Amino acid sequence: MTITEPRERSFGYDDLPALMSRMTGDEKHGPAATSTLDVLWVLYDRVLRVSPERRADPGRDRFLLSKGHGPMAYYAVLAAKGFVPVEWLSGFGSYDSPLGHHPDRTLVPGVEIGSGSLGHGLPIAVGTALGLRAQGLPGPAVWTLTGDAELDEGSNHEAIAYAGPAGLERLHTVVVDNSSATYARPGGIAARFEAAGWSARTVDGRDHRALYDAFTAPHPGRPHVVVARVEAR
Repeated sequence: MTITEPRERSFGYDDLPALMSRMTGDEKHGPAATSTLDVLWVLYDRVLRVSPERRADPGRDRFLLSKGHGPMAYYAVLAAKGFVPVEWLSGFGSYDSPLGHHPDRTLVPGVEIGSGSLGHGLPIAVGTALGLRAQGLPGPAVWTLTGDAELDEGSNHEAIAYAGPAGLERLHTVVVDNSSATYARPGGIAARFEAAGWSARTVDGRDHRALYDAFTAPHPGRPHVVVARVEAR
């Protein structure tokens, strides 16, 4: 479970649509956001060992949003979990709001990287996992969330090819597959990772139990990818 402290009000999954509805404007990237909502909720509610009080703890898990061009769901989950005030959501994308159209790690508590440029998150996650290993910190897990279209970027394939042979077992990737990629892959997305030595699961990206089981599946000695298939709402 997520490490949390008591707050004035707790929010659940059913509150997320109302939280997201506070964010308006022409640059919402609504489908990109809603396709990630269930993945983000299960991670923050049941998997990631991180909390607002421990966001600077060296022993925390790291979550890196590579799919940063649609951050509405991310902001809603961060607000629900107490990382940012709910009141910030209404200012989404405005000139003086910390909640920009791409997350900024210097402005938003709990955000690990500034993201939005496709193909950056997974390579940075590989570097983060290597850095933690070099520091003798075997406990923290490193998670990154990408979109299927991001896998068109060559930087991701270099990261995939490196991480498997390097045995980065604390590295985890979630690929939200909403059929937006330009190029098909023989055998599907999971096969690309498996060919590079990764453990892989493919599940319904709206099924919370299936997501949790896939996220927590053992994968000793190997990085792990979960392909979450969704239809954009």
